[in-house]
Formats: sequence, C-alpha cells, structure tokens
Amino acid sequence: MANGILIIDKPGDWTSHDVVAKLRGLLHERRIGHAGTLDPMATGVLPVFVGRATRAVEFAAEREKEYLATLRLGTVTDTQDITGTILSTQSITATREAVEEALAGFRGDIQQVPPMYSAIKREGKKLYELARRGQEVERAPRPITIHELELLDQPSPTDFTLRVLCSKGTYVRTLCHDIGQALGCGGTLAALRRTRSAGFSLNEAVTLEQVAQAEDPTALLLPVDSYFAGHPILLLKEGAAEKRLRNGSPLSLDGRDGTYRVYSSRQEFLALARLERGRLTTIKSFFEV
Repeated sequence: MANGILIIDKPGDWTSHDVVAKLRGLLHERRIGHAGTLDPMATGVLPVFVGRATRAVEFAAEREKEYLATLRLGTVTDTQDITGTILSTQSITATREAVEEALAGFRGDIQQVPPMYSAIKREGKKLYELARRGQEVERAPRPITIHELELLDQPSPTDFTLRVLCSKGTYVRTLCHDIGQALGCGGTLAALRRTRSAGFSLNEAVTLEQVAQAEDPTALLLPVDSYFAGHPILLLKEGAAEKRLRNGSPLSLDGRDGTYRVYSSRQEFLALARLERGRLTTIKSFFEV
C-alpha cells in the first residue's frame, strides 16, 4: 500500500481537491489528504499525505508558509483577487518607495479580517456561499503573524512582487487588499505562488505530470517519519513494550523528557510519542492496524 508524503507543485486552475482526486487514481489509494488549501488561481507547494501518513496532516497545518504574490494596485474586486468581479478602479500615484513604507505596517503580529469569499463558517454556512448570494456579514478580525514581508520587484506601474512569510490562517489576497487600502488606491492579488509550506519547498516538489509518467509513482513518496526528523529516535525492544504501545497504553521508560519518534525492533515507525518523568504516551500512531 502507498504510504508517505508527496510534495506537489500545484498547477493553476486546479483546486486542492482536484489534485487529491487525481492522485487517488494514480496511486490507487483512497486515504489521501493535503495540508494548506490553495485557491485555484494559485500554484506551488501543496503537501499531500498518503495512506497512514494522513495522520500527520494536523501537524503540517500548523507550520508557517511562504509565498510570492503579485499585488496589483488601483483595482478592487469582490474576491480580493483578479478572478473576481471588479468593484472599482483608480489611477495609481503610489511609488515604489510609498509601497515600501506601507509594508512596514503589515509586518509582525497583526489583525486580519477574513474575506467573504472563504470557507469559514457562520451559522453552518460557508462565507463564500453567502457571498455568492450577494450577502455580506460582519467578520471578527483574527490574529495572524507576518514574519517577513519584502518588496522584490515592480514589473509594471501597477504590479508589485512581494515575498510573504506568514503564519497559518493568513489570507494573502486580503493582505494585498489591505495594503491597497492603506495606500488609498485599492489593491488586489494578481498572482500567487506558494514556495514553502509545512517545512517543504519547491525544490522537493514534483508535478502531476511527473507522477503520472513515473514507472512507480510510490517511489516519489517521502517516508512519513522524515517529517518528524527533528525529534530523536526511540527504539523499542521486541515484546511487551511494543504490544503495549500498539494497544495505546503508556510505557514506563528511562530517558530524557521530550518528543520522540518511536520505532519497533524491526525499525518500523510506530508513533510520535512524549516521554515525561519516565512515562511514554502516544501523541499520534502511524502503524497499520
């Protein structure tokens, strides 16, 4: 069975769900999930977890992400990107220096109001469902962190290329919208490419075409334990200890407190576990039942 992590360079005009559906056919595995949804217009790093590796998705979702974004000034749309309906246009007077100054107000810990065109739910309804009916509801600001925000280039009088390193929950199109508001001319997201997510970069990514053309697509999978490579290894002796862990029971073990990758005596990755004051408890198991 296919088990592991596949880093896909998502093409434009595909939803993240489309990618998962395609890979289910190519890998002949139903248990596939992704970390960090990308809008259809966006391209780049989409970590995909296959088989029992899907149990690691929750850990991947917490990691920071990096994007290359094109901010287009002078245009405001209902979706906050160029796929939406244009609400207003305005002539551009902002210079590169003015944009640089505006970016300073968006670095660090900030509050961001989620867009109406998002999957956030309000009273059981997704906001984008309400938006498509012409409804707009009040949204509470959410705390996010923009770790790095850099102006890389100005390819045209209206377009500015930004590098954004941000926390989970950040809407880059809302960031572009808000920067445009701060400059007084409005702004929208014209292009987006994710260059890093869940600790993976574009250097590790493959295209769907490469997966389809591979003689053995499962050979492209990274082992799930590699995702936790920052944690030390704990090797269990064959017998009672492994049986207790597989049954979900805590173990009494000597060792330094911390989080460990736990392996069987046959070097099978069993679980991510926490050792505290001589007691080992499972955080998440990864063995086949």
